[in-house]
Amino acid sequence: MTRSPIQRAPPVTLLAAGLLGVLLLAAVLAPRLAPHDPRHAVPEDQLQSPSAAHPFGTDYLGRDVFSRVLFGGRRTLGMALLAAGVTLLPGLAVGVVAGAGKHAAGPGPWLDAGLMVVMDALLAFPHLLLALVMVALLGSGTTQIALAVGVAGLPAYARVTRAAVIEGLARPHLIGARAIGAGWGGVVWRHVLPGIAPTLLAFAGVTLSWAILNSAALTFLGYGGDISAPDWGVMLADGRAVYRVAPWVVIAPGAALSLTVLAINLLLNGSRR
Repeated sequence: MTRSPIQRAPPVTLLAAGLLGVLLLAAVLAPRLAPHDPRHAVPEDQLQSPSAAHPFGTDYLGRDVFSRVLFGGRRTLGMALLAAGVTLLPGLAVGVVAGAGKHAAGPGPWLDAGLMVVMDALLAFPHLLLALVMVALLGSGTTQIALAVGVAGLPAYARVTRAAVIEGLARPHLIGARAIGAGWGGVVWRHVLPGIAPTLLAFAGVTLSWAILNSAALTFLGYGGDISAPDWGVMLADGRAVYRVAPWVVIAPGAALSLTVLAINLLLNGSRR
C-alpha cells in the first residue's frame, strides 16, 4: 500500500509544519486571541512576572507581553512576507532572463553579462548592510523595511535562478528541442521551470528566513517607524535595559522569532528528503 506524503514525512518535519502553522495562525488571529490591547500601558503593572492575567508577564510600561508577541508576529511576518515577494518575483525574472540569454543568440549573452554585473555589485555588500543602505535612502517604516530587505535578497535569488536555468537548458532533450526550432519562451516555461521548481522553492524558504531575521534586526535598530507598535525586533530592543531583572520581556519575542525561523528551516530540510 502506497503511503501518502504526510505518512512518509519524518516526524521532525511534521512537528515543524505544525509549529509553523500554529505561529502563523496565532499571528492571523491576534486580534481575537490577545487578552489585552498591545499598546495599552499600565504603569502600576510594569515588569510583572508571568501570571494568569499576563501569561508572558508585562514590560517596562506595564503592557502585556503575550498580546504584544501575538500582534508582533503580524507585523514582523507581514514585513518578511512582503520582503520575500520583493525578492522572489524580480529575482525569478532576472534569473530566467539572464540564464536563457546566456544560451541565446544575438544580444542574449550581453544581456546576461550586464544583469550579472549589477547582481554581483549588489552581492558585494553584506545582506544586512545593503538593507541598511536602502533604509537610509527610503526612510523608516515597515513598508520601507520590507522593500529594503527584499532588494537586498534579490541578487542571491537571481543568481540561484540563473544557475538552475542554465543547468536545465543544458539537458540533451532541451538542446534537441531548440535545434528543431522550439522557442526560448516555450522551452523555459514548459520544461525548465517545472524541473527547477523544487530548487527555487527551497531557496525561497531560505529567503523567507533571511527576511524575518533582517526585518526584525532593522526594527531592533529603530528603523521601523512607530516605536510603540508591537514588533518582535522592537520588543527585543525595549527589553535590553531590563532583561536582567525581567528576562521574560526578551525571552518571549526571542523565542517566537527563533522558533519561526527554526520551523521554516526544519521544514525545508524535510522537504529535500
